[in-house]
Amino acid sequence: MSKLKTVWQFYIDGFRSMTWGRTLWLLILLKLFLLFVVLRLFFFHPVLEGKDAAQSSQFVGEKLIEKGQGEK
Repeated sequence: MSKLKTVWQFYIDGFRSMTWGRTLWLLILLKLFLLFVVLRLFFFHPVLEGKDAAQSSQFVGEKLIEKGQGEK
């Protein structure tokens, strides 16, 4: 347990002494938020929402068949 505590303290001390690192981490987190939350809300609508398992499998099967026929 003491090795885990030592490693934890190492990282905590490293983050405390950061100057530009905090800004970069903030930019990374903002980018992830934009990618996974905002883009999903506006561009990736859940098409299977409100359907049961049989309806979902029917829908997916139809879409796969359409894509397969479109490649010929």
